[in-house]
Amino acid sequence: MKILWALLAMVLGANGMTCPGSNSLIHASAQVVAIAGSSCKDVHEEILARVQSKWHDPHNGGTYSLVSATALQLQLKRLTGDKKYTDKMTITLSDTNGKCMIMGCSESQVFSIGDKSTNFCNLHNLYCGSAGGCQPVKHDFAVSETKIDTSIGAGSNRQVCLGPVFQ
Repeated sequence: MKILWALLAMVLGANGMTCPGSNSLIHASAQVVAIAGSSCKDVHEEILARVQSKWHDPHNGGTYSLVSATALQLQLKRLTGDKKYTDKMTITLSDTNGKCMIMGCSESQVFSIGDKSTNFCNLHNLYCGSAGGCQPVKHDFAVSETKIDTSIGAGSNRQVCLGPVFQ
């Protein structure tokens, strides 16, 4: 069953990924496909709860904001903790047999190459659960990241996502 999920994630991730775009020709980015052991309703609610509450982003204290949302897609922005850089994200959800496939794409909005895992963390920190060291707000669920693609120079270090205490 795990192999089937991985194959499905690879096919859908490659063909169904929606990215927000960037005005910068050269910019860091990350694309993630993950499977949550919960419904997409719960995943959607948890992401919104983190974005719209006083939840603390452990990766340099960034501030998320909601651009738009439907039941199956969220458009978000994140301002870095030093208030210098903005990244845009698109997260698309797909319910399958009581589990939720999460397809996320984060792109820096200015010239960048090395992002110190920021674009990956932008996405990861919105859905990771307590088993991964994250602090849920409304729903806690297991998540398996089945595909992670980053641009040249961009990282995907989960430890960086959890903040300086875990590095």
